[in-house]
Amino acid sequence: METHLDDLSKLLISKGELKQQIFHTTLDTMQMFKEAAKEFEEEFNEKYGETHEKINVHFTQKSQYEFQLKFAGDVLIFLMHTNIFEFSRDHEVMRTSYIKEDKERSYCGMIMIFNFLADSFKYTRVNDIGYLIGRILINKDLHYYIDGKRELSQVLNNFSTNELTKESVKEILYSAIQYTINFDLLVPEYTQVKELTVNDMMQIEDQVMTIKTGKRLGFRFEPDRQAKE
Repeated sequence: METHLDDLSKLLISKGELKQQIFHTTLDTMQMFKEAAKEFEEEFNEKYGETHEKINVHFTQKSQYEFQLKFAGDVLIFLMHTNIFEFSRDHEVMRTSYIKEDKERSYCGMIMIFNFLADSFKYTRVNDIGYLIGRILINKDLHYYIDGKRELSQVLNNFSTNELTKESVKEILYSAIQYTINFDLLVPEYTQVKELTVNDMMQIEDQVMTIKTGKRLGFRFEPDRQAKE
């Protein structure tokens, strides 16, 4: 029984310390992204702020786990998950010699990147849709893997050699901005919005109806469930 207790305690300590290490490594990475976003804000506004005053860039720190970068009509939200994950057994990285040499390298923290319309926050459109455009997985050694859309997915994914630095963080940030700029709001199908009753219009004026909007949704009118309850 004593041996079993010792083995169990060693496993608890080993796994717990590993996850704490990865958590703090991911938190350090989040700080690097904040600094890169803040630097982008300062450099853009200094160089183009006066001549293109309507195309502003604004960084907002929400917490140690979240920040926002607003530019023109878009907002990028960087959100750090507080838990630690492991790649699934079927994932490609699990077949690499990098992981086989040290299984602990397969455990990662996660930073997610969401894209919202700036007007969704400006007008408090609580039913609007945001999109996960990318996520960065970071292990204990500051090596990273990216899942993402177009420009983000084109960032070279080599988990065994890719290490987070100021330069690589800036590359990921710029790729996310580039993707967002090219990710346009689509005109919705005409049949989705062709009819609107007088009552609907009155409800919109009373903010009981909302215009649910997303880049791939377009927009449509629908009741605000919270207002109805």
